[in-house]
Amino acid sequence: QVQLVESGGGLVQPGGSLRLSCAASGFTFSSYPIDWYRQAPGKERELVAAISSTGGSTGYADSVKGRFTVSRDNAKNTVYLQMNTLKPEDAAVYYCRASTNGAIYWGQGTQVTVSS
Repeated sequence: QVQLVESGGGLVQPGGSLRLSCAASGFTFSSYPIDWYRQAPGKERELVAAISSTGGSTGYADSVKGRFTVSRDNAKNTVYLQMNTLKPEDAAVYYCRASTNGAIYWGQGTQVTVSS
């Protein structure tokens, strides 16, 4: 079955960096785009970044543009989210999402805390 497993979250000081990973299995990973979402307490889940199946096309929310970079390694069935210059407002649970053949799959999320 389809599985998405995020990792790499943690506590970081403002201005710091983290790299999140999303390891996928159970589908032809290289055929599908992958999205990164985040959800902070009391807020709706929001789209942060997206990457096409080949990695040749990416997109970002305005709030993270220039600070976050999404990439993928199709040989490893893994998508990454490099997060630099983190701000307290970036604190959230980060999820990866795949949409395959009309079905949507989510990972369990990884917590990112930005605090001094």
